[in-house]
Amino acid sequence: MITTTVEATRQAVAAARAIGKRVGLVPTMGALHAGHLSLIQAARSENDFVVVSIFVNPTQFGPKEDLSRYPRPFERDVELCERECADLIFHPTPEIMYPPSFTTYVEVHELQKVLCGASRPGHFRGVATVVLKLFNVIEPDVAYFGQKDAQQARVLSQMVRDLDVPVALRICPIVREPDGLALSSRNVYLNPAERAGATVLYQSLMRMRQRIDAGERSADVLIAEARQRIDATPGARVDYVAIVDYDRLQPMPRLKGKVLVALAVYFGTTRLIDNVLMDVPAEPEA
Repeated sequence: MITTTVEATRQAVAAARAIGKRVGLVPTMGALHAGHLSLIQAARSENDFVVVSIFVNPTQFGPKEDLSRYPRPFERDVELCERECADLIFHPTPEIMYPPSFTTYVEVHELQKVLCGASRPGHFRGVATVVLKLFNVIEPDVAYFGQKDAQQARVLSQMVRDLDVPVALRICPIVREPDGLALSSRNVYLNPAERAGATVLYQSLMRMRQRIDAGERSADVLIAEARQRIDATPGARVDYVAIVDYDRLQPMPRLKGKVLVALAVYFGTTRLIDNVLMDVPAEPEA
């Protein structure tokens, strides 16, 4: 079933709830790939009624970003959703989600300003707003997101906690190509040379993980080594390489506890992100 309005979507979900079904939601912007399908599969395994939203959200794109060229293969997306046994596709227009009188936005201060938020001002305001709207329309028991968007997951978990939203969040593992590149709808923008170079993201993360496992605890040392590796890759341009405390998303000079190692790199005009999340033991006392 495909719905395009809030009213029709609520009616469909209410009918499922009336017969005791548990509802799972997978929010997407379409252009579905194996990473999205893994979320739908997780939702299918844990719920009786699975909703996939397909909405290219204009409020999370900056004025110089790729909203107009963002891929929208809707018919193929529908086929994939049907193959994975999704029960409902919510496919609203921007006018449905943001009517002319719309003036309310959700902001998660501090967490939205760093990492991707520093180079994409307003991005997480758009993400938090659209996701809260989806939660209010669908009222899922569980919502599914990917670890590739680690900052998004952290922002949304804070929003859910602060605003007492009655939904559980499931953050599912990153799905990768055989050479390690994280799946992304934006990978289709890469030319062959850029695609080959993009493997440096995963290679850099794995090298940092190895160094941490071997005992390195200096964020500055690890970041400098990763930047050197990326800078030596033809066509790569670093946006950021960061090592932060996952709870606050703030830099930590010495690594300890739950640590997010994250990077964003441009290849041409295509910006790719990747990360690893680690539990780092404290340094042994001298």
